[in-house]
Amino acid sequence: MSSSRPGLRLAACLLNISEARRKHIVENIANAALGKNGQKHPEVSVLNIFSDQDYNRSVITIAASIDVLGNSVLAACLEAFQSIDMQVQEGIHPCLGAVDLVPIYPLTDVGVEECGAVARSLAENLVRHIPGCSVFLFGEADLPEKRTLVQRRKQLGWFTRRDFSALKPDLGAAPARRCGLTGIGASPYVMNCNVTIDSQDLALGKEIASAIRGSHVNGLKGVQSMAFPHEGKIEIACNVESFEDQEPTETSDDSRYMAYSVLGDQFSYVSPHYIEAQIKKLASDRGIGTIGRALIGFTPQECKNCAEYAIKKSIGEFWKIRGGIFM
Repeated sequence: MSSSRPGLRLAACLLNISEARRKHIVENIANAALGKNGQKHPEVSVLNIFSDQDYNRSVITIAASIDVLGNSVLAACLEAFQSIDMQVQEGIHPCLGAVDLVPIYPLTDVGVEECGAVARSLAENLVRHIPGCSVFLFGEADLPEKRTLVQRRKQLGWFTRRDFSALKPDLGAAPARRCGLTGIGASPYVMNCNVTIDSQDLALGKEIASAIRGSHVNGLKGVQSMAFPHEGKIEIACNVESFEDQEPTETSDDSRYMAYSVLGDQFSYVSPHYIEAQIKKLASDRGIGTIGRALIGFTPQECKNCAEYAIKKSIGEFWKIRGGIFM
């Protein structure tokens, strides 16, 4: 795909909302990111929409010039808060907020620190515009500690969900029941990769998820994983973090890893194919197989290439060209 216009500095937001079963609501939120009153912003594109009915969760990939991304995501969040009520929301995926997660990632000629500044500004604007909106910060937006998303979620009980009265936000008042608590932050790109095992045994799924987790002694670096019942089987859902290469020679010839660069900094992440292979092996050792792999959105390179192409061509609704899951 063609390179971006000279001087165009791009970042992406993988907006996680607690709604998937009402398609028109999800698409209204996506379209809100593109502009007001039918006037589409030329430097914003919605690259992908992934919705999961069982999870009742959608991930909307918004790419834009870093100068306009904050306002674009703010517009999408405002629409989401009007349409999603956490008092009646149901789904098997853990969540705390109607807008559950707002991570911002650098793509082209943008540093993660600048993405953090955009994330902090977005958090302040959301709290100002939405009564009852409460925010916790992570990564480069969480100064000075820069606590990771995993650390913040553990502190807030995100995985066990959801006593709003006990939550203490970084910005905003105590979370309102309708809005819940929203996580906003910035980091190097985090990819989502899910693999389904041919079993209904949740305990077995949790065992496999634990074995590949980066915190496990033999786990995969940068991989966070959970197991969920999904469409009558068990899905191993993985967040795949990018990590900075301190010693690139260790990973450059290793098929486990994929590498890319942003502003001259080198990053790596575990290949989706390798994640699938490892889960398949762990499942086979337990006498079961795997059914398939879904990459929720894009690898970092794919996101960068699609963003550059979509914005160069002024294609706001890029997700309609690509369709559903981008493999």
